[in-house]
This record gives sequence, C-alpha cells and structure tokens, in this order.
Amino acid sequence: MTRYSPERKEAVLKKLLPPHSLTVSEVASREGISVGSLYNWRSQARAEGKPVPGPNKTSDEWSGEAKFAVVVETAVLSEAELSQYCREKGLYPDQVKGWKQDCLEGFNSNPERQRETAKQSRADKKQIRQLEKELSRKEKALAEAAALLVLRKKLKAFYGEGSRGRLTPHCERQALIVLIKEAVTAGSRLASACQETEICLRTYRRWVKADGVVLEDQRPLATRPEPQNKLSKVEVQTILDVANAPEYASLPPSQIVPKLADKGLYHGSESSFYRVLRVHDQVHHRGRSRVVAKRAAPVSYVTTGPNQVWSWDITYCPSKVRGFYYYLYLIEDIYSRKIVGWEVHERESGSLAAELLQRTVLREQCFKSPLVLHSDNGAPMKSVTLKAKMEELCITGSHSRPSVSNDNPYSESLFRTLKYSPQWPSQGFKDLQTIRDWVQRFAAWYNNEHCHSRIGFVTPEQRHRGDDKALLAQRKTVYEKARQRNPLRWSGEVRNWQHIKEVSLNPGKPERAEAKAA
Repeated sequence: MTRYSPERKEAVLKKLLPPHSLTVSEVASREGISVGSLYNWRSQARAEGKPVPGPNKTSDEWSGEAKFAVVVETAVLSEAELSQYCREKGLYPDQVKGWKQDCLEGFNSNPERQRETAKQSRADKKQIRQLEKELSRKEKALAEAAALLVLRKKLKAFYGEGSRGRLTPHCERQALIVLIKEAVTAGSRLASACQETEICLRTYRRWVKADGVVLEDQRPLATRPEPQNKLSKVEVQTILDVANAPEYASLPPSQIVPKLADKGLYHGSESSFYRVLRVHDQVHHRGRSRVVAKRAAPVSYVTTGPNQVWSWDITYCPSKVRGFYYYLYLIEDIYSRKIVGWEVHERESGSLAAELLQRTVLREQCFKSPLVLHSDNGAPMKSVTLKAKMEELCITGSHSRPSVSNDNPYSESLFRTLKYSPQWPSQGFKDLQTIRDWVQRFAAWYNNEHCHSRIGFVTPEQRHRGDDKALLAQRKTVYEKARQRNPLRWSGEVRNWQHIKEVSLNPGKPERAEAKAA
C-alpha cells in the first residue's frame, strides 16, 4: 500500500483549487491516485479547517467552513502575504475581506445560508401541512369511532335482545333517523352510521325525503287478496269449539284430528288446529313435564389420523361382593378405535386419571402434539388435577353437553363391546389383579384380533399403524378379479373396501351443515 507525505497530499489538493480547478476524477487520472483516496484527503482537510473546494468549482460557491478557514489563515498576514496567498488559492483579496466582514456579521447576509434557510422553511411547511392533514384525518376517525360507539349503545337499548330483519314501523323509522343524524353530527359518516344501524345507504335515502320528512312504509296499507284456501270465520269457530269441548279439552290436536276422523268428521288438519289455537293464544305447555329445552349443538372434531382425538371414560366393573365395584379407566383413539391406555382402580380420582393420561401420551409419543381429549362431565373428568396435567401436556379438553348421554359415543360403544364379550364374568371379579389381567387380555384381543366394522373390518392396531390402506386395496383387488371371473354374480359394484379417511366426533346434521354453508 503506497503512503503519501503530507506535502504531497497538500500539493495534490491545490490542483482542486483555482486557477487549476480540476475535478477529483481528473486529478486522480493525472496523479495515479484513486478517487477514494482523494475524497478521503479532501474530507480530512475540510475537518482540519483548511480551504478545500466542495462539489462546486467557483470560490463563491465554497462552503461556509472553507471560507471561514481562509479568513482564519489570512487574519495574521500582511497585504503582500495576503496577495501571495490569494494568488496561490485562486482568490481575490476583496473576496477574503468580504468573507471576513461576513464572519463579523455572522454571515447573516450569506446567500447560501439564505438558500438553505428557504429550502428548510419549504420542507418544514410541507411537513407541517402533512402533519396537519394526518392530524385532521385522525381527529375525524376518532370522532367517527366515538359517535359509532354511542350509536351502538343507543341501538342496543332501542332494539333490545332482538335485531333487524322485520318491517320497521313509522315511529321506529323516525327514531332510527334521529339516531343516525346525531351520529353524523358527532362526526360519523352517513354510510358508517347506516351500516351500524343495519340498514343500507339506499334504504336511508328511500326513507328520508329531500325536505327531511320520514316516509311511512306503505306495505301494511296495501290491499291483498285473501287466499282461496283460507278458513272461514265459521270454520275457525268450529275448530275452537271442538278443541275446547269437554271430551277433547285434555287432548292435543295430534290426537283430536284422528278421533274426529274415526267419527267421519274433518274440520281441518293438525297444523290448522295448531294455527287457529295459536292465534287465539291457546297453545301453551301443560302438565308436570318440563318444557323441552333447546340444547346447543355439540362441539364437533374431525380427525384424519391417529393421536389427534381421544375419547375416555370410566365404567363400573362388579366384584363378587355386592355393592362393591372396580373402576376401569379407558382411553380410545377415535380414528383407529385402538385402546391406547387403560387402568383399573378401586376408586374414581382425577389424579389417577392424570397419571394414566401421562403414561399414555409418553407411550404413544405424542407429547405437545395437537391432541383433543373428549369425555363426559363426571367429577374426575373435570377435576383440577386432570386439567393441570392436560395443560402441561398441551392437550385440548372437550366435554359432552350437560345431561346429554350420547355425546361420548365411542367410549360407550367400546364399553358395550367389553361387557357383552362372551368372556365377561357375569358373577363379578374376584379381586383387583383378576380384573386387571382380564382387561389386559381383552385389550390385546380388541387391538390386534378384533376386525372392527366401522373401520373397514381391519384391526384397530392395523389402522393405527396405517397398514389398513394396503390391506383394503388388496381386498378390493381380490373382489375385482372375482367379478371378472364371474361378472353375472354382481349386479352392481363390488363391496366397498375404500379407506375411511375422516372420522368425526359429534358431527352436525347434514341439513344444519348445508344451511351454514348457504
């Protein structure tokens, strides 16, 4: 790496000054010095306060630092020395004196500073306009959000628990228009206020005339023809008289209509009876039975492989002592129907269930995998100990609906298979070790020998390992070859040996799923 003396650097930098006024690239090509080195030398000289040119060529366009450095260097020079200095630097003595005067006046009249000040002023004004515009936008958005929140609270009190989707009376129309106008006055846009009230902007414009008058809905005032099959007043009264007759007073329409038909009488269908009674407020729950409660749909899970959804439960196993039972804890994989974990104890406990769950997870090697554990609402299933263990193992809990016995069908079906097994001791088990040995033999048979009808008549262990795909494909090939040998024995397709890809826990009804999709 070539090193240059300070004198050499100063001589090279002088070529950038008048009268030469060469560019950096020209000096670099003539002197054989890299452009980067020249820029570095110029920066160092400028940092030391020496007069060096900036990107401009003329001395009047030098930076303030360079001019100030010239004034400092010439402050102690005589007239002759100043004249010599100016010739070396490509300056005029009057220029140096002018710069000195500018320094004394603080460069207040410096055109370059004025240009910089004007440029900065324009940039500041532009930024101020942008900030004011952004502030105005945010203030409008904040005002609109506050107005919509107030409107939402008023609408909640206005609608109650119901919602729109019905004919709006004229009084409600007027109240809605007042609420919308209040929100617009508070800063909301008209379209946003209409959307909050669940009416479209076109509906608002149809309701309100140009002078602000709210129009009334004309549909209730329309004259519509009566349907030809409408019951007459005499028929309606006949239905009421029959339903309230002493012999039918305690019977529902579903029993009144058949009894009338036995007598050769027909006054209307069952639905007509209900409709007439409902219009006259005579359809209410009677008797000591409870009103049928409308239950929410159960949570549904779909599994496409093993160790995704498990179902577990506890069942009573009788002993030879009357009134004393053993408790079988059993965990089943709903995809493969495999018994992945079981244990028998003399009591029900959430801590014992937590120990079984941990052993099962470690045996199946599904720690911290997305696993769902479904059960009913028994005390061990909802114990704090089991919940803590499930959180530790990253398992999602799922429970049946209260007082609904068929939300855990896989465990119930497995318990039925277990207790209706031919080997089940009807007289009870002798002791704890006896029942544990029996359940161990049953689990081995169920997992490795029992061909389950709901998974294509393969064993749960085969499906759990994924061997059922090849086995079912082989069965289909056998049936296809048999049909080719004797096609007359098959009137349609061969038996369905397709692999079951998905298994659902508490799937929704088809009509419910279609309604949701629509």
